[in-house]
Amino acid sequence: MSPSAMRRIICQVSLVPPDPDNWSEGPNIRDEVVGLVADCPWYKVHDLAEAFHGALAQRFNDSAADRLDDRLNQFFVENGIGWQMDGGQIVYRGSEAFFGATQEAVEILERTGRSAAAREIHEALRDISRRPEPDVTGAIQHACAAMEATARDVMADSSTFGALAKRLDLPKPLDSAAEKLWSYASNNARHGLEGQQVDTP
Repeated sequence: MSPSAMRRIICQVSLVPPDPDNWSEGPNIRDEVVGLVADCPWYKVHDLAEAFHGALAQRFNDSAADRLDDRLNQFFVENGIGWQMDGGQIVYRGSEAFFGATQEAVEILERTGRSAAAREIHEALRDISRRPEPDVTGAIQHACAAMEATARDVMADSSTFGALAKRLDLPKPLDSAAEKLWSYASNNARHGLEGQQVDTP
């Protein structure tokens, strides 16, 4: 992609005009591109990466966009950055344990026909990935909705998770942890109070 094509994308995403005095691809426009990216706040850099993914897929092919994704994900992992490019979107990856657990949860839910719960996990990840501030309240709501949908399916009962938790026969201490999680979500996320905000851990 030429520096002028990159500048066009960066200016559109960042809502800044191109420098009219820069007309040669290199070094003028190339240096302008580097400067524009360097001046972006971190979340706008994520927006730029997503825009470049879309432009590469449209102008060239999916393999060009996939190469960008692979290089970017490699950079994230090697530098301990808890994000990943997934399907053209940068989403929260978290620690290896978190990433592995959420991926496995979605796979198991989809494999067992619990698509509603899998969708709720996807929505929870989207909320925690919002930029510049994650929507923690929304993530908790969706995660608990996934938990409730799964419990209802397992128990063949449409009661709330709070009512079902005691009958799920979960091993200790998971049984009390699940009830406490539901209680926390009910008090802090599902039933909002004016002036109350769920903080990021």
